[in-house]
Amino acid sequence: MCAVVYWKEDLVKPSLGRMSLIVGAVLTVTVAAGCAGKGETHVLSFQTKPPAAQPSGVEPVKIVIEPFEDRRTDKAHIGARTHLWGGVTHFDVAGGHPADVVTQALVTRLKSRGWGERPWNVRLGQAGSEADADIVISGQIQDFSAHARSRVFSTVVDTKNRMTIQAKNLGDKSTTTRSIEGAQTRTVFWFNEADVQELLAATMMDGIDRLIADTKIAEKALRPVR
Repeated sequence: MCAVVYWKEDLVKPSLGRMSLIVGAVLTVTVAAGCAGKGETHVLSFQTKPPAAQPSGVEPVKIVIEPFEDRRTDKAHIGARTHLWGGVTHFDVAGGHPADVVTQALVTRLKSRGWGERPWNVRLGQAGSEADADIVISGQIQDFSAHARSRVFSTVVDTKNRMTIQAKNLGDKSTTTRSIEGAQTRTVFWFNEADVQELLAATMMDGIDRLIADTKIAEKALRPVR
């Protein structure tokens, strides 16, 4: 959080034999920390809460979601904040693996409210875990990033999410592939790392929601909505 306050005061001093002297004084006060970056890394938490109890009426189709691949060009961090007076603060996710964050978010979402607003029989498996499954979903993360640019009296936060998701339908050996891309921007007066976390989570969930809206489950297979 950073704020810059300007205070201007005109001082008038009478003096015998000459005109009044006006002295202008400008005081710039820097309030709080965060105006200059120190190269620190802030870890953002994206823990998605599973349903308190397994919903009743779970669909019988068995879906396995394999851990997504990280195909980002730059894997060092998920983004950074550029500070008003120079320097940066980096952003990262707990564990350092954004692909795992997206994978778990998809699992949790489908278990509680997936296609048709119903809960589905979904479990997280390893690559090649096709046994006892009707559909195996895998994915690649091409972008999962957040950047914040601090300016006088505001900070602009930009987030992006781009991924490719593929479903293998084991019954008829068909596949369904979807490419999803999204971005959001928010401008805040008082900056907090929670702003980055909330906006990036919203961007990620928007992509998952669009995957659900663009596909359907039919005859134990994931199909595109025509």
